Amino acid sequence: MAFGWIDEQAQARRRAGLVRTLRPRPADSPLLDLASNDYLGLAHHPEVTEGAARAALAWGGGATGSRLVTGTTELHAELERELAAFCGFEAALVFSSGYAANLAAVTALGPHGSLIVSDAGNHASLIDGCRLARGATQVVGHGDPEAARKALATHEGTAIVVSDTVFSVDGDQAPLAELAAACREHGAGLVVDDAHGLGVLGDGGRGAPYATGLAGAEDVVVTATLSKSLGSQGGVVLGPARVIGHLVNAARTFIFDTGLAPAAAGAALAALRLLVREPERAARAREVASELHARLTAAGLEAVRPDAAVVSVRAPSPEQAVRWAADCRTAGLAVGCFRPPSVPDGISRLRLTARADLSGAEIERAVRVIGETRP
Repeated sequence: MAFGWIDEQAQARRRAGLVRTLRPRPADSPLLDLASNDYLGLAHHPEVTEGAARAALAWGGGATGSRLVTGTTELHAELERELAAFCGFEAALVFSSGYAANLAAVTALGPHGSLIVSDAGNHASLIDGCRLARGATQVVGHGDPEAARKALATHEGTAIVVSDTVFSVDGDQAPLAELAAACREHGAGLVVDDAHGLGVLGDGGRGAPYATGLAGAEDVVVTATLSKSLGSQGGVVLGPARVIGHLVNAARTFIFDTGLAPAAAGAALAALRLLVREPERAARAREVASELHARLTAAGLEAVRPDAAVVSVRAPSPEQAVRWAADCRTAGLAVGCFRPPSVPDGISRLRLTARADLSGAEIERAVRVIGETRP
């Protein structure tokens, strides 16, 4: 029977407690949200939603084509200029998603004959970029710059090191300065995904590369998403102008994909301008993460100390993690649930988002619910 193997895989997932389901949410959900990636609380900010509405009214519901045909508007160019200036890079290129941006950066900068050194904890989009690239990939230990250095020493040609800046599972930060030093010893490029750093780390939320002094470097390329701190949709690659020009001509997820919808571009631009005016939002997100961690550990829970705005709480098993998240939801709290194969170490977790707009009472309530529902 066609697709008969799907039923076998479905049964295996059920036995392992790994079935995933879609859960549509209403626009006015009563749940306290610690599951989304809306780190700065901007997704529903009036300026951001108005930016989206104005852009849709001016440019239409969609970009109408690829960026090289009709999908590039003056709004896209404006967003790219302001993102590059804010993050400290020479140029920027906007994509329809952060996933597409990562595929573009890795595949276009990892050509045939090159070496791609990839952190074992990287996001799925970076992993898929490595799989699609024509270069050879070598996976190294998580957060281990010495392993990256040794891998680079085995190759004499073109090479890049690929890493998240803040890892989405535990919220730990990559050793960017050490990775950059290893790259420079071997003439390699550094490609980092700042999806969880933009808007949270660095001066006023300018990102982890900015905070590390790597912004604007000729050998550093940064990808990011517009769907987390900026509360919109889409992705961006930032770097030297010649790298961005190369992506325009070589990145398949740019050339053959419809451009980012104008409403998303308008929302992201409004959010970016709001962050420029209110840089304290970034520091507040970090403060909330620290407070969540302190309160959770004081309650006897095994929580990982956050480097940005992601706080993870270890669960005993995949099944118990799912039940724990469901019990939290029943008690009025939405939390993320990470389990295999989404976690590279096989350890299931509740994943909490520290949002800049959370009040002290909401933090206290979240910790209480998590503690009362623990397995």
